[in-house]
Amino acid sequence: MDIAAAIMGAGGFLLTYLLPFLFVLTVVVFVHELGHFLVGRWCGVDVKVFSIGFGREIFGFDDRHGTRWRFALIPLGGYVKFSGDADASSAPDNAAVSHMSERERARTFPAQSIGERAAIVAAGPIANFLLAIVIFAGTVFFFGKQVLTPRVEQVVAGSAAERGGIRAGDLILSIDGSPIRSFNDMQRAVSGRPDEVLQITVEREGGRVTLPVTPSLVETATPLGKQRIGVIGVQASRKAEDWTTQAYGPLEALKAGLSETWYVVDRTYDYVAKLVTGRESTDQLSGPIRIAQVSGLVAANGGFMALISLAAILSVSIGLMNLLPVPMLDGGHLMFYAIEALRGRPLSDRAQELGFRFGLGLVLMLMLFVTWNDLVHVKSLL
Repeated sequence: MDIAAAIMGAGGFLLTYLLPFLFVLTVVVFVHELGHFLVGRWCGVDVKVFSIGFGREIFGFDDRHGTRWRFALIPLGGYVKFSGDADASSAPDNAAVSHMSERERARTFPAQSIGERAAIVAAGPIANFLLAIVIFAGTVFFFGKQVLTPRVEQVVAGSAAERGGIRAGDLILSIDGSPIRSFNDMQRAVSGRPDEVLQITVEREGGRVTLPVTPSLVETATPLGKQRIGVIGVQASRKAEDWTTQAYGPLEALKAGLSETWYVVDRTYDYVAKLVTGRESTDQLSGPIRIAQVSGLVAANGGFMALISLAAILSVSIGLMNLLPVPMLDGGHLMFYAIEALRGRPLSDRAQELGFRFGLGLVLMLMLFVTWNDLVHVKSLL
């Protein structure tokens, strides 16, 4: 019975957490690397390897251009290895390039112009942003969007809303001049601005009233850890007539996709800025364990479309992370190219090697930290 229970438990873990996690991560990583691959091919660079995952190859095949497409054992990322790359981090292999024929050398990554190399490197994060835009836009185009009218049904006693003069029945029209079209818009507008005085305009008894309201800072538990957000203390209307489905045409859907992607970017940068200044904790810095947990919860509670939306959010996060000016990441390569453009020549091989070693150490420390964060979070749930 114990063996059967263990098998059932392992099967449940596989279906509940591992498969949704692998689906989300594989989609995001594949699109990122496909960006590098397509622009590299467009620039005339030979691609040696397109890998999903790291380590030993599980299975793969060679295409007619000589590229090895492979799935590897450790599914926590991927890479594209161009001709002239020393390894998966795209460090230049100048020794190997020097022994190539002139024709072979022309098709290596290091032989391309600074602009072409920068375009190839930037194509990965850009592909991540495009994926998010397509997912967000496609979701509202095909399924519309459920919108809850920002009408206040109840004001929490002693809350910021009560202190500011908001009453039950008020319809929130704008916050600091920005129009509020849904209750979700209102929540987003106040969540990132605790302890700031907001000018909230409401419709009341046929007229308009503008009220100064200062959201309170509260700490709330989320699957990604504790999150500190601003709240004003109002409850939405529960009347059926306050729910509508908003339809989107192609242009409106594209605009919505761009807007939603920018919102994720803006919130991410806001979190990082507050983290640096000590106004946010590191609880929300998550690694593969918590991402797997969230993927499972989203798939179980929200279904496939919710999982796709999670892939869009993760895609933006990976795109932003890769733009950090850290050697080994895409942003580090772009930093080296900027220095090369300013100096008129690339950094020495030794300087680049030290940079890549520093970047590797930094990335490994970050991975260890977020994994520790994940383990502490999981332990707190047991």
